[in-house]
Amino acid sequence: MLLGVVLLGAAGLRLVGIRYALPFGGLLNPDELNVVPRAWRMTHGGGADPHWFEWPTLVMYLQAPFQAWHETPAYLVARLVTVCLGVTTVAAAWWVGRLAYGVPAGLLAAVATAVETTHVAYSRAAVTDVPMTLGVTLALGLALAGRLEWAGVAAGLAAAAKYPGVFALAPVVVVAWGRWRRLAVSLGLAAAAFFAGSPFVVLDAGRAWSDISRVEGYHRAGWLGFEHDPPGPLAVLDRLWGGFGPFLAFALAGLAFALWRRRRADLALAAFVVVYFGFVSALHSHFDRYTLPLVPALGALAAAAFPRSGVGEAGTAAPWPAPPSLRRLLVPLAFASLAVPLAWSIGDARQLTRTDTRVRAQRWIEAHLPRGTTIAAESSTAPLPGFRVTKLELPGPDRRPDPHRSIARVGTEYVLVTGAVADRVLAARDRYPAEARFYDDLREQARLVYRLEPGGGLSGPWIRVYHVPR
Repeated sequence: MLLGVVLLGAAGLRLVGIRYALPFGGLLNPDELNVVPRAWRMTHGGGADPHWFEWPTLVMYLQAPFQAWHETPAYLVARLVTVCLGVTTVAAAWWVGRLAYGVPAGLLAAVATAVETTHVAYSRAAVTDVPMTLGVTLALGLALAGRLEWAGVAAGLAAAAKYPGVFALAPVVVVAWGRWRRLAVSLGLAAAAFFAGSPFVVLDAGRAWSDISRVEGYHRAGWLGFEHDPPGPLAVLDRLWGGFGPFLAFALAGLAFALWRRRRADLALAAFVVVYFGFVSALHSHFDRYTLPLVPALGALAAAAFPRSGVGEAGTAAPWPAPPSLRRLLVPLAFASLAVPLAWSIGDARQLTRTDTRVRAQRWIEAHLPRGTTIAAESSTAPLPGFRVTKLELPGPDRRPDPHRSIARVGTEYVLVTGAVADRVLAARDRYPAEARFYDDLREQARLVYRLEPGGGLSGPWIRVYHVPR
């Protein structure tokens, strides 16, 4: 009964704002443009090979059947599919917590996943992170249940949704350690499941390796907006705090207790958290979505020190040095702390009920500029059919400056810029002097013909449209 209430709440929270910025894909999340159009083409004569492997293809395959009856890529339908996967992840988190530490732990893990700000946000977007998180969580639960072969399958499918899902094999290895035949079978089934979910990553290995290497190079160098981040582990903890708030303290305390106690469930959950945390900490691009696979596991680990949660394989209570009164107090405190990410998620959802500034700007351009006008536009802006658009490349560490980011060489009549890019560039002016000078020159030498700020009934970044002198 309680789980049903949690699932309904999780669904409601994720459905608010589901239509944000439609019919334009990519404004809620730019990576939707990498998934939905390719899924649509698969059922409209494009075949199963996407010829693009920065991500594996399982999520495109999951989305493709729901695109079959639409004349153009259907972003709302794709988002609804992700909502269903996100709510299923909440149920899977309950299962993992219950298997590891009992029913109260299952409920805590489910509620934590249901309200965690990052998971709520990405459950609305038709991208790969929530499907991968579901695969990872199922692999954790199956490993805890002793179904090692099926856990291997789930880990392979998680990797077929997004490559870092391969780290879901860590709890499989921990639970199967010493049972070498079952471990070998589980690993073999993981490889087979990955091939079934993303066959062309193997069949077109040369192109896949080229795409993967290019993206990994970006992440090793860093990404626009993370130039002043703290060292990797601190940056990841900062992103986890942004999703969990004070609940993170309970999760980290539970992780420490699990590493001290070292029961099978403790080690399985802790192994995944430690290995995956180490992986994302080594990256120099600290996107909040990279923490998503940790959410259900940390939700369960927060209950590791709950009363009656320390029952080991032999059924004996595990030692715990704190007084019983403190242990009993942990339960309501942990649940109460989740009010913070719930409030954050509600605030985020409220923003998504408003009109995106980039949608309003697109309407103004169509109404006030002649068709055929040349416009240079930054990434993550609404499409402008009927206009001759030059896309301004996104700056980044170790990337060559886009030659069009110069008022003398832009080559268009108008320039459309947004705070989504400009604010990040200007905050790291020392790293991007040429790009920052472009914004300065626009302000000083071009004529501002349109400006828009978020607020009132608008959300999104600020917008500027400049007319460039010839």
